[in-house]
Amino acid sequence: MLIKKRKVAIFDIDGTLSRFELLEYLILKLISSHVFKKDSLIQYQKIREKLLQKKVTYREYQILLNSFFEYHIKGVYYGDLVDVSKELVLEQKSNVYLHTEKLLIDLKKKGYFTLAISDAPKTLLDLFCRPYKFDKVYGRFYEIGPNDRFTGVISDLHLIGNKANIVKRAIEKENLTLSGSVGIGDSEDDIPFLELVSNAVCFNPSEMLWREAKRMKWSVIIEKKDVIYKIK
Repeated sequence: MLIKKRKVAIFDIDGTLSRFELLEYLILKLISSHVFKKDSLIQYQKIREKLLQKKVTYREYQILLNSFFEYHIKGVYYGDLVDVSKELVLEQKSNVYLHTEKLLIDLKKKGYFTLAISDAPKTLLDLFCRPYKFDKVYGRFYEIGPNDRFTGVISDLHLIGNKANIVKRAIEKENLTLSGSVGIGDSEDDIPFLELVSNAVCFNPSEMLWREAKRMKWSVIIEKKDVIYKIK
């Protein structure tokens, strides 16, 4: 007996559903909570300064933050990350975009399989996404060694480092179809999976994603304060 395949809706989380970058806020929280070593603040500020001085692109900035996190999470007790993540989610739980939150609710009502993707650690991502009841959540999974302390190693980086690979794996494992599928993202990093879906939505897009949206004739949505614009 053939099981009917479900349509899938893919949501990038950072800057798309959440109004903030989960990883960056987590880093700041780990620094202020003294989970990361005290000299980490100076290192973070140097990375931030590169962005403000336009010495790196935003994507390059995100890569630097990931490298920063990988280095400083090594030796951190897993329970400390959980506690800080819970505090962060509690503080920021309402800091989401109206349009994408409503879109997610509507698609779930229509029976879509909802998939969340982020570069943030899965420990934090699971907590943030829990109220929205995503069917599947993909984030960076950091290996835990002896005494429940992180090794700094990321598991399955070849998968989580490419959002298109994540989508293809989910399609195969969860008996899904890309026919009638929806994808929503905000940066050039999301282009690989937006190219796979039937209905691509570029939400508050970066310059590179904006150019690609015009070329591909994808939908563009801008949300500023409490006003939502659709650009044709």
